[in-house]
Amino acid sequence: MTLLHTMAPHPRKWFHAPWEFREAALAATLTLALGFAVQYSLGGAGITMPAWPLNGIILALIALATLTLGLSFRNHPMVQWLGGIPLGLSLILSLAILSFIGGMVPQGAAGNPAAMQLGLYSIFSSWPFALTVAIFFVNLGLSLVWKTIPFSPKNLQFILFHAGFWIALACGIFGSSDLQRLVVPVYEGRSTSRGLVSGEGRDVVELPFSIKLHDFSIEEYPPQLMFYDPESDRFIMAGSQAVTEVHKGTRVSWKGTDVEVTEFMTSAMPGPSGNPVAAPPSAGIPYAKVRITGSGAQPDTWLSTGGPGMRPYVAGIDSQILIMVPGSPKSYRSAVTLQAEGGRSLEAELEVNKPVNFEGWKIYQMGYDEESGRFSTLSLLEAIRDPWLPGVYLGFFMILGGNALFFWNGIKRSGVQA
Repeated sequence: MTLLHTMAPHPRKWFHAPWEFREAALAATLTLALGFAVQYSLGGAGITMPAWPLNGIILALIALATLTLGLSFRNHPMVQWLGGIPLGLSLILSLAILSFIGGMVPQGAAGNPAAMQLGLYSIFSSWPFALTVAIFFVNLGLSLVWKTIPFSPKNLQFILFHAGFWIALACGIFGSSDLQRLVVPVYEGRSTSRGLVSGEGRDVVELPFSIKLHDFSIEEYPPQLMFYDPESDRFIMAGSQAVTEVHKGTRVSWKGTDVEVTEFMTSAMPGPSGNPVAAPPSAGIPYAKVRITGSGAQPDTWLSTGGPGMRPYVAGIDSQILIMVPGSPKSYRSAVTLQAEGGRSLEAELEVNKPVNFEGWKIYQMGYDEESGRFSTLSLLEAIRDPWLPGVYLGFFMILGGNALFFWNGIKRSGVQA
């Protein structure tokens, strides 16, 4: 009995080498606690990532320190734990918790004063997030150094995946301060080289090129027939409970009233007699001649959507009003010339989700003057510059390469076993 008692393993005491998951979980928890304490003591002020070149210098120093630590103190128990799996998994759990908070709490909004002082409304620029990410960079970097030096082909899959993850995460976080997102308003026939910073400040930034808008055009879906109730100030669905697009032959019914479109003109203007006459699309608006029968029967009448300087034509049916609502935008585009300071120019047609690359910037079609609709002469463009984005893409492709190599090795092993 005494012998068995002597041979029974004694539970390892806290902080006795080798450190394992409980020390890692405690370290991750203390990192979060320290971060929230610093955040609270600073009145909710988080970390502002410095711009280039300081952010690049800081990242290079972290990489160099990790490399030196991994090679010079490779066999030290503390360093081995710092670059080990237990700490890595604990830090990933901490990041998951912080990301969950960032997804559940509106970021950038105002709210509970205590929550704001803890940084919950700006979690991704908070001290707990920054400290956790910094330690995670070291943890991931140490494991990468040990698998890379000395190099072995059998570690290639590990190297690709973890190096890709490190690069993508580093470029995404450290490059966030160099991301520029500007709103560029420009009118037809005019040029501009100024953009407004997206957000509340709306600071003006000078672009390294000018944008001249030659033409802005909108293609709309067909207009729609709808009943309007002035008393309740709302639109009423037709009897079919469907929005009815206008074309010749369209029929719509509502409580015993039948409406049929007998004529439809996609672009017209009021003539001398008041009846519409054909007009070019740049000047005209849609008109529809309707025949109303049933309980609200009346002579054939014209409806129109209205436009700048042109009142809409409507038809009163009992207590409701039959109106023709302009169709929603189908697509809109801007014909522009981009002129760089060095003399390089590019003619382009900007559309939604079809950006143009110029001088390291991506130019997107963003919007227009919605009150003027298709008569808008104002085009809202968005200019985005993200110099760290290629690094993020490189990291993603390295991760894909590591995954592909993982599956390839699995297929080879399966073939050998078969």
